[in-house]
Amino acid sequence: MGILNVTPDSFYDGGMYKQDSDILNKVEKMIIEGATFIDIGAYSSRPDADHISEEEELKRILPVINLVLNKFPDIIISADTFRSNVARKCIEAGAAIINDISAGNLDSNLLKTIAKLQVPFIMMHMKGKPQTMKNFADYKDLLKEVLLYFSERIVAARKLGIIDLIVDPGFGFSKSIAQNFELLNKLEHLQITDLPVLVGISRKSMIYKTLRSSPNEALNGTSVLNTIALQKGASILRVHDVKEAMECIKLTSQLK
Repeated sequence: MGILNVTPDSFYDGGMYKQDSDILNKVEKMIIEGATFIDIGAYSSRPDADHISEEEELKRILPVINLVLNKFPDIIISADTFRSNVARKCIEAGAAIINDISAGNLDSNLLKTIAKLQVPFIMMHMKGKPQTMKNFADYKDLLKEVLLYFSERIVAARKLGIIDLIVDPGFGFSKSIAQNFELLNKLEHLQITDLPVLVGISRKSMIYKTLRSSPNEALNGTSVLNTIALQKGASILRVHDVKEAMECIKLTSQLK
């Protein structure tokens, strides 16, 4: 899953894709390099990110979905949003998947909307909101709480008739660096959900802060941790750098 952030303030690629040509060139590059999905986000979820209105999110994301699908009609687009109305309009515009950082917790209508649309739904683990999540990294048993969270969200989704679910443990969301590594080390336990596991650790602070570098210098570390995630059962890698992720996938597949 290739990442396309059309935000001015994302932690790595914020503001990179302002022109249509920049967007299309990036998408084409990711497709050529092997991306199965393109995840388009218009609301930055980095810690302390600015909150934007629903209108602003729609203004950012809908033209990009239309632009990408007009040029690449066969690509599968995932819309990264937690808002039910944005999700509905993105699907109407041609997106095929909804990726929600809150698993339906930030908008009480989101799960109902997904059920009506009958599209795949990616549910991420997070406590609080992007603006407050750093205050919610207190766990008695991290893995147990993450699994309980998914158990509850899966039951809620199934009750509404949502069929296609994917779980994302939420690296970097309401977790300390040590907790992120603990969760990665225990990632295989998410197989108990019997659902595909998406891992998004691309260029995140658990890498560059540990290495005392920066997001721009975190590609090698990303590949290392993506390889570990694949060995521990990850089904989908959400990445900024598709070529390198595909190399991880191809090489680890030779070990099975």
